[in-house]
Amino acid sequence: MPTNLSRLRRWFAGAIIVAVLLVTGVYFYARHRIQNALKQVPEKIGLEIKQSATGFTISKSEQGRTLFTIQANKAVQFKQGGHAELHDVQITLYGSDSSRFDQIRGADFEYDQQSGNVIAKGEVQIDLQANPEGLLKPDQSPPEDLKNPIHLETSGLIFNQKTGDAHTTERVDFRLPQGSGSAVGVNYVAKTNVLTLQSQVSLVLRGGAPATITAARATITKDPHQVGLDHPHLQSAARQCDADEATLFLRPDNTLDRVLAHGNVLVKAEGSQPTEARSEQLDLMMAKQHDTLRTAVFSGNVRLQIATNSPANSMEDGRPRPSGPNQALHPDNQKPQEWPMQANAGRVILEFAGKNLLTKAHAEDHVKLLQHQNPASTSASAQDLELTASGVDFFMTAADRGTRIDRAETSGAAQVAIRPLTASGQQTLVTVAKFDAHFDDAGQFTSIHGAPDARIVSQNPGQPDRVSTSRVLDATFQPGNGIQSLVQQGSVAYVDGERKAWGDRARYTPADQILILTGSPRVTDGGMTTTANSMRLNRATGDAFAEGDVKSTYSDLKPQPGGALLSSSSPIHVTARSMTVHGTAAIALYTGDARLWQDANVVEAQSIEFDRGHRSMLALGSATSRAVSTVLLQNDHSEVNGTARSTPVVITSTRLTYADNERKAHFEGDVTAKGSDVTITAKKMDALLEARGRTSQSLSGAGKLDKIIAQDQVVITQPDRRATGDLLTYTASDDKFVLTGGPPSIFDAEHGKITGVSLTFFRHDDRVLVEGNNSSPTVTQTRVAR
Repeated sequence: MPTNLSRLRRWFAGAIIVAVLLVTGVYFYARHRIQNALKQVPEKIGLEIKQSATGFTISKSEQGRTLFTIQANKAVQFKQGGHAELHDVQITLYGSDSSRFDQIRGADFEYDQQSGNVIAKGEVQIDLQANPEGLLKPDQSPPEDLKNPIHLETSGLIFNQKTGDAHTTERVDFRLPQGSGSAVGVNYVAKTNVLTLQSQVSLVLRGGAPATITAARATITKDPHQVGLDHPHLQSAARQCDADEATLFLRPDNTLDRVLAHGNVLVKAEGSQPTEARSEQLDLMMAKQHDTLRTAVFSGNVRLQIATNSPANSMEDGRPRPSGPNQALHPDNQKPQEWPMQANAGRVILEFAGKNLLTKAHAEDHVKLLQHQNPASTSASAQDLELTASGVDFFMTAADRGTRIDRAETSGAAQVAIRPLTASGQQTLVTVAKFDAHFDDAGQFTSIHGAPDARIVSQNPGQPDRVSTSRVLDATFQPGNGIQSLVQQGSVAYVDGERKAWGDRARYTPADQILILTGSPRVTDGGMTTTANSMRLNRATGDAFAEGDVKSTYSDLKPQPGGALLSSSSPIHVTARSMTVHGTAAIALYTGDARLWQDANVVEAQSIEFDRGHRSMLALGSATSRAVSTVLLQNDHSEVNGTARSTPVVITSTRLTYADNERKAHFEGDVTAKGSDVTITAKKMDALLEARGRTSQSLSGAGKLDKIIAQDQVVITQPDRRATGDLLTYTASDDKFVLTGGPPSIFDAEHGKITGVSLTFFRHDDRVLVEGNNSSPTVTQTRVAR
């Protein structure tokens, strides 16, 4: 037994020694394998691996500059197939020119030696940071300022150590200094420093301009420092914007500096005046201090529509009215939305202040602003307005919901076209060097001021244009109907066919088409020139009305040898308190102390209607105010220095009718004719005049009496004689009076009263012939000595 126990002990001790040797051998073998692996891995994967107290650092360099580093805080364990696990990893990307300091961090990664991929096994955080001075500093130097990086969080990230590229197909959440968002799928290319968000991009902006941006795809580049978006859509509290593409330009601190959208740009804005804007490109500039909009620039075929929502106009028989060319379906109530104002331009610049409140809009390059009227709620005189100019500045004011247009100023040549709602109506074109327009709360024109060089052209189908010019123009508008009145001031000139007018001020109202001229107005029409205190021209009918100190001059007259009172080529003048012309200026009615004269021929009356074409007139007096007064001439059968002497004959009446082609003046109503020594009164009287072209009578002289025929209660009065009868025929050539009817009688202060069937007496020698009838055939001749 003792011998066996001793042997067992020796055997057990030998076994222990063998076991220790075996364990020791295995340990050193394993250690030798690991050390060999650590020596062989760098050669196989082309990397430099350094072991430290905190783990491992793997880096790759080119031309003396580090492209990236991979730091792991846990030991590297190699698996079958050349795989290695890295724990608590940080990957830093410097870029080929050391201008980046992008960092990727994660808890667990797996390294594939064959592909060179470093694959994240969980969540990964990415910070994108520019390092503009990296090339000027030692290798791997971090930026002095690490503020506001672009931060991304994702999973399943694959980083390739050969290329420095990284990608994932998982969701990614990211943060910018002014917002945060998400996307699905990320791809990073180290050579170009381009980060691409593959799909379902959504970005929520904070700060002074809160909004949400969605896009089908986003690309973030280093140089230039910007974000590109495919099919972006921006939505804020009051605005939304769509485009084919957009670029977000970032500042060095990654704050948003500018947004450039292009391709089918559409901006919709809600508020007191819902608006739609379309263009080929939109450029948004941000204010750095407050992260708000500073300017917005639309360019390339800019089209703007400003809407009004009118419930009364959106229903027909209880049903929504179908959309027309100027209507759109409002998204809130699904009712037709009117677009009463539309604008086109090559470029529009919007300026903002405060909390993205629009303060000013500048439009340029063939600007056209069209304001439609709603036919369902306007009168027959309603008009559409179209403003065109080289440039227009729109100034905004605060409204219940945001801002509204307050006024507008044009630059360069400008025109306002006033068009009727029917194709057959009158179109008016107003041009001026500069317009200043004001708008009401609904965005409708309230007034337009234009200066200098204002010009208004009215166009009617089949008629010549009507043109008026002035230094200044002011237009007022009636909401929903268009222009209420046009006022021109300063050297006003108006042309309507043969009618031309001048004055210091003109006011035109389209509703009645009346043009009122004041300030020494003057009108010429077919050889007629009229001045007055004020004049009214009806452009629809051609009627003209003059008030106050009216004076008309008819010139360019041809002599009429067969005429008499108005046959001269001398101007015919007419004065009165007022004048009315219907249609053309051929016939004019003068009222209120009217006076017409040509050469020495004068007619005065309460009213005179003058027909220039026939050189005729109708003069009317008043029993209570003023009678008609006509001045004619008659020969007195005496000579002065061998020249026949003429004396005036003044005829007063209630009514005068004269036609120059008949050379007859017809008087009615208490007619009185006064010569040098004779007065004739009657109820009616015709004065027949000598033709101007007869014998040697001058065509520029006064009309001369040829014959007077007086009827009804005729009374002839001379200094010593008075004769009565029913009919008087006076012939100026022999100064003979023939009086019949009544029976006629003559009373002589010296010889008494003489009665007969016919009385004939001669004024130049005082002879009197008395004729009887058949029952008393005797004739008495009496000579009365003076």
